[in-house]
Parts: sequence; structure tokens; C-alpha cells
Amino acid sequence: MNEFLKQEYFHNTVLDYLIAAAIIFFGLLIVKLFKRTILRQLKKFSDRTSNKGDNFIVDSIDRFGIPALSYFIVYAGLNYLELSVKTQNVLRIATAVVVTFFVLRLLSSTILLILQGYIKRQENGEEKVKQLAGVMLLVNIVIWVLGIVFLIDNLGYNVTTIITGLGIGGIAVALAAQNILGDLFNYFVIFFDRPFEVGDFIVVDDKLGSIEYIGLKTTRLRSLSGEQIVIGNANLTNSRIHNFKRQVNRRVVFTFNIDYRTPIEKVKNVAGMVRSIIEQQQTVRFDRAHFASYSDWSLRFEVVYFVLEPDYNKYMDIQQNINIQLYETLQKNEIYFVTTLHVSMAPPPPPAEDDDANDTSHQHNREKETTVQNGT
Repeated sequence: MNEFLKQEYFHNTVLDYLIAAAIIFFGLLIVKLFKRTILRQLKKFSDRTSNKGDNFIVDSIDRFGIPALSYFIVYAGLNYLELSVKTQNVLRIATAVVVTFFVLRLLSSTILLILQGYIKRQENGEEKVKQLAGVMLLVNIVIWVLGIVFLIDNLGYNVTTIITGLGIGGIAVALAAQNILGDLFNYFVIFFDRPFEVGDFIVVDDKLGSIEYIGLKTTRLRSLSGEQIVIGNANLTNSRIHNFKRQVNRRVVFTFNIDYRTPIEKVKNVAGMVRSIIEQQQTVRFDRAHFASYSDWSLRFEVVYFVLEPDYNKYMDIQQNINIQLYETLQKNEIYFVTTLHVSMAPPPPPAEDDDANDTSHQHNREKETTVQNGT
């Protein structure tokens, strides 16, 4: 038996192979038992807590820690043997690749967790998390490119040429696709600065609509008339944007004119009437009502109030109620609105020879201006 164990194959005895196999077998067995017992209990415990960090740590151990530990157990078993130089180099390269792979995946998952935690604390955070796909795509590209360059450098290869080539290629790509890259970087500005979000109603220059989708290059709006408006992200961030979704309240200014012949006692009461009407409305804050100025044909009143909700339909309902009640109140007090109509008569006809024609000519050779008054 001893002679069998001492027999050598590829510079290792049978006993060495058995010890290496035992290291791998029992090591993987311990890892499997750890996963089925301790790690399972840790998962149950983390599920009962509100701290998302616990879940992340346990999931990371399951996704990255267990596979990495299994690989290092196999590596330890193989490293116990006396290997050839070529085999050792292969094993070293494989180890570097495996370590880089798991480190980059762990780094990507950590960045994703941080971004999710940051976004979920915002308004409608759960919906915004769905937009992380575009951000994480770019983050992963950067992480994996840097990781591969770092791996090549650790394997002993000269990466200066690669970095130089990437730099020159990057400049060429940037010059050729500067508009695309501009939209791409402005996507990050929109994502983190949040000037608007999906569902907001915005006005950009002469375009207006509700935001349906924010992409890596373009943002899409649904206009009031139904068509889709596609705008580049760079154009959006360089424009003045009116975001009505974030309007806390709405300042309303309106005017009306009443007849000059209204008695002064009634004119003095108009502002109080308007204030009483506005204060009867819900979610409204009265600001002021004044006899503002004299117009050519009427007395002009100016009214200001605030609607304490941003909803446009709510504002229109309130304004309609105010208009109806104001009309009824003024009519009850015999105060009338005024509109003016200026009428210019036609030029006079040529003079006639008889006296009757002369009288008719003088009658038409005048310009009249008529004031049309409601209720009179």
C-alpha cells in the first residue's frame, strides 16, 4: 500500500493527489454546508429587518462570496501539487481573471445599491428605479473597460499602447459623435438634477406636453393634441423649462369693467363683493381687489387671488364659479358690465342739387361712435 502511495505521476505521488483531492472535496463540502445552514438562516434574518444593507451583504455572499470561495478551495488543492511552469502560469492567469470578474461584479452591484437607495428616497422613487437601466449600462461599460485594462497590466503586459489607442479612438469618436455624446451626458444631468420627471407637464419654448419617457439621447413628450414630441436631451437642458407639475399654487389675475354711470356708493362696494365671492371658494386665498383705473368707456377693476392647488381643471372650475357669482351679484345690485363698439360711418355721397338732397348729404357727413352697454 505504501509503495502504491509513493508512486509518482507528473512529479507528484499518489498520496499528493489524494491529499489535493481531499482538500477540494472537504472544502467544497464545508462551503455547501455553510450555504445550506448558516447562510440560509442569515437570509431569513435579513428578510425580517428593514435595513436593505443586510440583504445586500447576504446576497453578495451568496452570489459572489460562495463562488469565489469555491474557486479558491480548488486553487488551494491544485496548488498543493507540484505543477509545471506552464500549468502554474495558466492557474495564475485563471485566478487573476476570476478575481477581477467577481470584484467588478461586486463593485457594479454596490453602485447599483447606492443609486437605488438614493433614488428611492425621492418622490415616486419606485418608478424612477426603472430608469436606472440606462445609467447602469454606461457605468458597467466604464467599470469593465477599466477592469480589463487593470487585469492586462497585472498579467505583465504593457498597457500603454492600449491606453494610447483608447485615448486616440476616444477623441475621434467624441468628435464624430459630439451631438450624441452631448445628449448622453445631459441624460445624466437630467437623471441626477431632476429638473423634470416622467408624468410632469412642461413647456419648452413653443412646445408643451406631458413627459412619457426619458431616454439616453431623447426625451419624449405627449402634446395636448395627441402627437408625440421628441426632443434631444441637450436641447432640453439648454432651454428654459416651465414645469407645471411642480407648481405649488396658481396666481390668478383677472379684470372687469363696469358702467361709468354706476353711482359712487355702489362703486365703493364692488371690491368687497368680489372679495366675499372669492373667499367662499375652497382651496383659494384672496389677495386683492381694486378699482384700478379709468378706461375710455368704463371703470376698470383688477382682482388677484391664489388657487392653492396646481391642477389646471380645478383652477378653471373655481374661476367659472367666481364669474357666475360675480355676474349674479352685480346684476342684483344693478351694476352692469360694459363693452364698447366703435362704429365708423361710410363717407358721404356727392352733394345733390335740391334742398332735400343737401339735407341728406349733411346728415351722412358725420362720424358716430356708439357705446353698447349690457343691461341698458
